[in-house]
Amino acid sequence: MRVAGVQLVASHDVEDNLAQVVDGVRRAAEAGARLVVFPEATMAPFSRRLDTAAQPLDGPFADGVRRAAADHGVVAVVGLFTPADDVEVDGQVRHRVHNTLLLTGDGVEETSYRKIHLFDAFDSRESDTVAAGDAVVTAQVDGWTVGLATCFDVRFADHFTELGRRGSELVVLPASWGDGPGKADQWDLLTQARAHDAQAWLLGVGQAWTPQSGDGPFGIGRSVLADPTGAVRSRLDAAPGMLVADADPAPVAATRRRVPIL
Repeated sequence: MRVAGVQLVASHDVEDNLAQVVDGVRRAAEAGARLVVFPEATMAPFSRRLDTAAQPLDGPFADGVRRAAADHGVVAVVGLFTPADDVEVDGQVRHRVHNTLLLTGDGVEETSYRKIHLFDAFDSRESDTVAAGDAVVTAQVDGWTVGLATCFDVRFADHFTELGRRGSELVVLPASWGDGPGKADQWDLLTQARAHDAQAWLLGVGQAWTPQSGDGPFGIGRSVLADPTGAVRSRLDAAPGMLVADADPAPVAATRRRVPIL
């Protein structure tokens, strides 16, 4: 299966971000990709209020993704925000969202995943504005079992081992990986390790790097395709771009046969 990862910078304008998705789907389809993956927070970046950006899965942003995928005959995975519950933080009521992945497109049963492991680290508290999911999710795409994970999930090996035990041959990992000392090395290490833990192909697709401003940047680029042994097969640099590569199920079966850790 040919896969594509569209590395972009989300703006504060939800409609502009949808236009980037539509364009990315078109370009991926023209490159022959069947599965095209976009970053976490493609709908809106973490530098803006998420509750005012959030939309339900039958809202205009998700509908636009569906139309683009159907029009071009591909399956798309896009990071967006959906409404969740209210929570009191420091005496104030906050309207939380779910950090959601939508998998949709031609010839598949639509699936969504709510990020389980929230980024309460490096002096940030994603849980103040985001409600955690509670279900590990896989989907079927053209006979492949595809596992879904988001950004900070990559620090939790058990999540990826479980995806492997559920038969995932490819794990997609949309991310908005904040820059900082050692963060690029950590991303490289963890994506390769998690491919090994799942014994599956892993496609990590991040927001491109942007200059430091306000609470950002919220990306380092470095989108990557690693094989079931953790070896890197393709990688982008920090700039916006598109990774296109082919994944073969044979190395998954061979790796699991030779090293039966699952």
